[in-house]
Amino acid sequence: MAVTDIWLVRHGESTANVAAARAEAAGADVIEVDHRDADVPLSALGEEQSRALGAELAERGVDDVPVALWVSPYLRAQQTIGIALAAGGLAEPPKRVDERLRDRELGVLDLLTRAGVRNRYPDEERRRQWLGKYYHRPAGGESWVDVKLRLRSLLFDVDRLEGPERLLIAAHDAVVMLTVAVCLDLDEPALMDFAATHTVANASLTRLRRDRPGAPWTLEEFSAVQHLAEDPDAEVTEHSGRKDDVRAG
Repeated sequence: MAVTDIWLVRHGESTANVAAARAEAAGADVIEVDHRDADVPLSALGEEQSRALGAELAERGVDDVPVALWVSPYLRAQQTIGIALAAGGLAEPPKRVDERLRDRELGVLDLLTRAGVRNRYPDEERRRQWLGKYYHRPAGGESWVDVKLRLRSLLFDVDRLEGPERLLIAAHDAVVMLTVAVCLDLDEPALMDFAATHTVANASLTRLRRDRPGAPWTLEEFSAVQHLAEDPDAEVTEHSGRKDDVRAG
């Protein structure tokens, strides 16, 4: 058996998502957070979203076939899938924590709002506008191309898995978007067109499928959130929380 399904989960709303939205609304330059990016926890709403996700995973029969679980090393992703599995009454599949699933790194732009980038790094903002989001690499950070490169390496490992038919990945919005881009072989124009009309919501589910190893991947579902809309304790949130995610280029 080999992996023919990839289910991608974005983490639930985090405390940094909330802080970023508050800072943007206030017109502040800096996002005030209490943790380094790797240690940012879920908000109370993010925990509720994760529970709703767990019920959805159980209802869809995520474990009807052999499953492997790969998770970002960042706390918010690990909390999301841990809460989801517990809420759905699902046993944890064989788990791998992989640093290639970490969120996109923004270097000098980290903790800055869009206004903060314009005010504190005007030259960097001009570079971003000139190069476009796909190729722009903030000083000390990553471009989308950089993230795609590490995800290509990760997806190469998928074909080495023996036993699981389904791979469940818990990670971040950029990881979900760019995994889809790698699997569907989207170049810059195609990806930017797709990103202009598609957003990865918190605690959403995206599914890719192929008939067999080596066959092309197809996108079965993108950022499904009906489980959040149907849960009275949850709601749909689409925080990017990333300071340069105004779509450029």
